[in-house]
Amino acid sequence: MFVVFFRTLIIYLVIIVCLRIMGKRQLGELQPSEFVIAILISNIATLSIEDTNIPLSGAVVPIITLMSAEVILSFITLKNEKARVIVTGSPVPIIRNGNIDQESMRELRFSIEDLMSQLRINGFFDIEEVSWAIVETNGQLTVFPKPEAQPLTPKNVCGKEKPCPAPPMVLISDGVLCSEVLKECNLTEKWLSGVLEKENLSVKEVFLMTCDPFAKYHIVRKERKK
Repeated sequence: MFVVFFRTLIIYLVIIVCLRIMGKRQLGELQPSEFVIAILISNIATLSIEDTNIPLSGAVVPIITLMSAEVILSFITLKNEKARVIVTGSPVPIIRNGNIDQESMRELRFSIEDLMSQLRINGFFDIEEVSWAIVETNGQLTVFPKPEAQPLTPKNVCGKEKPCPAPPMVLISDGVLCSEVLKECNLTEKWLSGVLEKENLSVKEVFLMTCDPFAKYHIVRKERKK
């Protein structure tokens, strides 16, 4: 009995340390690779606790190996956009400017029932109130309402700002330009070059840049490495 208690405690501590190293996420926010790692680690831990004939190293080594693989993969996807798309995928709009993208829904095997259910979860019972709906890489649906369905804020109540019909999208992510977003916003590379020249920046010097179809943008500069 003492052996089982000791093995369980050791494996528990190892898993806690590994999860802390991999970072904090809620279960619903796990990316596909993280979800696979979580399942594998839980299976390895369960087998090693139930079967005392398995050496303790037979559980600790695989768990640490999986943790190391996930950390390395996370670092690669952080630095390489193509690797990030391959491993985690990319957000897919299934409603664009109020129109359902049926082809994208078929590719994602997203049924009408799935769509309506997710809209209700987000607080929208009338699909006509939705301007954009985007399936995130973790499978959750993000909904952006039409201007008339957007909640009132002090800014638009006072007439200082009109509700936007489309959400801002990430145009530059950590020094990497997303040309598809430029097209989606009906903007040109000439416009982008003019904005960056005005801000005295290059694409590589931008940590984050978002924009909307009205060319309203926001830029976060990269911090210099200490």
